[in-house]
Amino acid sequence: MRLIILIDIGSTFTKVSAVDISAPALLANTKAPTTPDDVSVGLDAALSSLKETLEAQGVSRTEIENCRKLACSSAAGGLRMVAVGLVADLTAKAAKLAALGAGARVLKTYSFQLTDADKAEIEELQPDIILLAGGTDGGNQSNIIHNAKVLGSMNLGIPVVIAGNRSVSREAASYLSKSCSTYIADNVMPEIGKLQVEPARNVIRQVFMEKIIYAKGLAKASRLIEGIFMPTPAAVLRTGVLLSKGAGSVRGWGDLMIVDVGGATTDVHSIGSGNPTKPGAVVRGLPEPFSKRTVEGDLGVRVSAVPLVEVIGPHVLGERLNMETTVVQQKAQKMANNPEVLPETSEGKRFDQALGYYAAHIAVGRHVGHLKEIYTPSGVLWVQEGKDLSNVQTVIGTGGVFISNSEPLAMLRGVSQDSTTPFELRPENPTYYLDRDYLMAPIGLLAEEYPEAALSVLANSLEVLS
Repeated sequence: MRLIILIDIGSTFTKVSAVDISAPALLANTKAPTTPDDVSVGLDAALSSLKETLEAQGVSRTEIENCRKLACSSAAGGLRMVAVGLVADLTAKAAKLAALGAGARVLKTYSFQLTDADKAEIEELQPDIILLAGGTDGGNQSNIIHNAKVLGSMNLGIPVVIAGNRSVSREAASYLSKSCSTYIADNVMPEIGKLQVEPARNVIRQVFMEKIIYAKGLAKASRLIEGIFMPTPAAVLRTGVLLSKGAGSVRGWGDLMIVDVGGATTDVHSIGSGNPTKPGAVVRGLPEPFSKRTVEGDLGVRVSAVPLVEVIGPHVLGERLNMETTVVQQKAQKMANNPEVLPETSEGKRFDQALGYYAAHIAVGRHVGHLKEIYTPSGVLWVQEGKDLSNVQTVIGTGGVFISNSEPLAMLRGVSQDSTTPFELRPENPTYYLDRDYLMAPIGLLAEEYPEAALSVLANSLEVLS
């Protein structure tokens, strides 16, 4: 046996899993409430519970204590970022895609030259890290220099990753070095229409490991684990890529989508090219990354229940559940005030289920590409913006909202194409899977060193829904 313990320190729960990578197999998993003031307390409780389970299976205490323990985390608010670029639809969007792919929660994206109002807003937002882009390589120089000077004058004392015009990256860093720690990555958009987000993602991960986990107090857990290696969403995205492409002798699953409906946000990950499937469709806009993540801060089924209900429409939920609008709003407020409480009554479970359905439905609608019908002198032209995910055959639901509900399929069906979304390029007829064992994030920790074992464990764990 070759035991590794994988840990996901979330904002609400800390989840731990034990895997044998020599078999390979999932041996046990458990969870405990995350303790925000000192995450090591909740982590210790989860590890103790796991240890008891493993010892009951015959695993020795020495082997448990000496095995590797790897972790990812979205505790303490996750990785909070601000992205700055030149043009809203180009370098600013590229910077946002890089930040999201690195597992960050993007608080705000700024384009063109930062103003005094922007400066004040960034100071109020207090991000953990700033991604500064702008200009293609050899292109516009003045914008990124101006923004570097503004950021340098703010004395934020936080890391800034510079991923813009390489001709002036070091000059931009010189204006920031007195007030911030700076990192230089390759340009997120070196040429017009060319997206290059991986180098910036890798640098953001490096900064997370070196700086952010200490700023958030997560280093208190270091006595129990080998290290926190990435934000949880980045680990999920890495797992998605592994599952899609496969490893060694283990075949991949092809294009897929992962939907994570949480208490505060809903994350959607898609792995695939997203090329047009409609004959004659013309793609417009910035190229989409093969592995893409979006996060919706107003779509959550606990902390964000009130804004979610507002997005859905209280009357829509009321009609669906045969409830008065005021009752719907009261229930949402109660959930937001008590996010740790799970529903016990049939009415409460139905309410949860409806919120999960709409969170998935709306989040996927924002993630996928869209078709537009344009009339020209030579006839109708179809224009595609974003990724065409209509042929995606695999959709995986993960997170407590799906796992704790008795009808996860009813919620996941909100992902697919229906008569109300004719121009949204959603999966049309996918097979749905449930991440019953909470492995989508932990497996990402294994993906680099033990890809075949990681893939085997995950594939055997996912539950097909029908």
